[in-house]
Amino acid sequence: MAENPDWVPHGVDMTVPSAARVYDYFLDGAHNFAVDREMASKIQQVMPAVRDAARINRSFLRRAVLFMVDSGIRQFLDIGSGIPTVGNVHEIAQRANPECRVVYVDKEPVAVAHSELLLQGNDRAAVIQANLRDVEGILDHSETKRLLDLDQPIGLLMLALLHFVPDSWDPVGLLARYRDRLAPGSYLALTHVTSDRGPTGLTETVQSYQHTPEPLYPRSHEEVQRLFAGFELVEPGLVGSALWRPSGPGDISDSAKANTLTYGGVGRKP
Repeated sequence: MAENPDWVPHGVDMTVPSAARVYDYFLDGAHNFAVDREMASKIQQVMPAVRDAARINRSFLRRAVLFMVDSGIRQFLDIGSGIPTVGNVHEIAQRANPECRVVYVDKEPVAVAHSELLLQGNDRAAVIQANLRDVEGILDHSETKRLLDLDQPIGLLMLALLHFVPDSWDPVGLLARYRDRLAPGSYLALTHVTSDRGPTGLTETVQSYQHTPEPLYPRSHEEVQRLFAGFELVEPGLVGSALWRPSGPGDISDSAKANTLTYGGVGRKP
């Protein structure tokens, strides 16, 4: 039996696809396995817009972070941060203001291992391995306490994450637990795959994710908007991710389906 490559953390099962590594592949990353690429290829066959949608999600991240920096935010908590590619939160925020501090959170060992490598020498950014549901474990973690002041406004990011959360986990209640710990003036940014308008290949894609540890749960506009309970959505509200304050042609796809496969929005805690 072949050994895992040197860059793969001990204990990672290379025979089971991972949503984080499939997403890494869609972004042309290099830290994915054959099983991830096989799944991604099947998804692309039924949903050709998916790779463009991943790029749009990354563009939304950049615009949301810059909006928050312009709004005075200097500390960020990125949950479900994924495998680092280009345009990570600390790169965007610290380029805009070197004082910005960032804590990344992911449960995927490959994502955490490569984030640790990327962040070596950066004393204003850190990564912790944790599950989204462990609210206290994340907010009370030593690295979170070192870098973030919960008494001051924070930019909370949950991009392409909550569509992996089943209703049985009560995603609205889960978000409320984070919201209640955040200071007034904090922001929440999220993107979420939608079932509205019946995107081509969505049914088959959902079936593909059933074979991973992270099944996919697309939601309607109304269901995604509920996740912002207790936050005031900033203009233009909850829209197709590409349509949230685009700043140039690269933020919008020629494919209308890619532009609206996910909803994106930013809300402010009053």
